[in-house]
Amino acid sequence: MAIIEITERYSALAESCCSLSCGGAIDYAKAKEGEFCLDLGSGRGTDVLAMAADVGENGFAYGLDISDGMLEKARKNAAKFDANNVEFIKSELEIIPLEDNKLDLIISNCTLNHAKDKQAVWNEIYRTLKPGGRFVVSDIYSTETVPEEFANDPQAVAECWAGAITKDEYIKVLNKAGFSEIEILEDSAPYPKGNIEVCSFTIKSIK
Repeated sequence: MAIIEITERYSALAESCCSLSCGGAIDYAKAKEGEFCLDLGSGRGTDVLAMAADVGENGFAYGLDISDGMLEKARKNAAKFDANNVEFIKSELEIIPLEDNKLDLIISNCTLNHAKDKQAVWNEIYRTLKPGGRFVVSDIYSTETVPEEFANDPQAVAECWAGAITKDEYIKVLNKAGFSEIEILEDSAPYPKGNIEVCSFTIKSIK
């Protein structure tokens, strides 16, 4: 039930001016001419369209989202700008319906903390990146384990923090997926959420 409520909440936000992002992964991503890129949790498609412009007609930009409202808005935006080198895919984060070793770049902003199976998400990121491909991800981590009362609260989850894990847990998940060297590009000071503290960070690694 919580997943349905969260999805409906995001669909409603598709027509608002609300920003769900906790960081600026796109600012560090630097998509290049001819690259194939993916934005996980692509929302209205703003970052996908930016990457599509950067990679040009020989490259391609995918957006993946679970919200019908966001996907509809993103497709309308792509049509408005005559972006032909983009595709928006409906899927859960744990399943990226693209082939192995396809992507040069994967980005995400404040989305991966929502995934119930974070290891599955990062395994998919590793699988779909080409050797030498990179990810740039902005996300939330908690300074301690999120209490069950918040972890199971749909509103807290939709606020992009209740699904967070600790920084140490996060790095272990990345390492297990296959990423050995993690570069922390940004790391905020802790700030209160519920009765705990969380931080936002932007990380990068190369397969």
